[in-house]
Amino acid sequence: MTKKEMATSFLKMVVDKKVKEAYEKFISPKCIHHNQHFKGDTKSLMIAMEENNKKNPNKSLDIKSVYEDGDTVITLSHVKPNPEDLGVALVHIFRFENDKVVELWDQGQPLMKDSPNENGVF
Repeated sequence: MTKKEMATSFLKMVVDKKVKEAYEKFISPKCIHHNQHFKGDTKSLMIAMEENNKKNPNKSLDIKSVYEDGDTVITLSHVKPNPEDLGVALVHIFRFENDKVVELWDQGQPLMKDSPNENGVF
């Protein structure tokens, strides 16, 4: 499995409510993350992902682009908490060591209904 495949499989498993399994399969025990809303340890982020799935049981993920350079994979996705929501353009950055994620970043941009940008977010 390539690092691109590992990163996208991780995201899909999380949205499919297989958070613990995704962490066991793809995340290193020494992984850190940079989401400002939670402590920097993996357990805190995993719990937040599980809670988000409970809050948004109809969440969807559409991965638009995946880039790999050495030990780094970057994904650009359209995530919708529910079908009626416009959702968020979400970038994940994964850093791998020995085929496990050791560092993770995520940055989101809410989509606007009446954006003046004719190119769109994606």
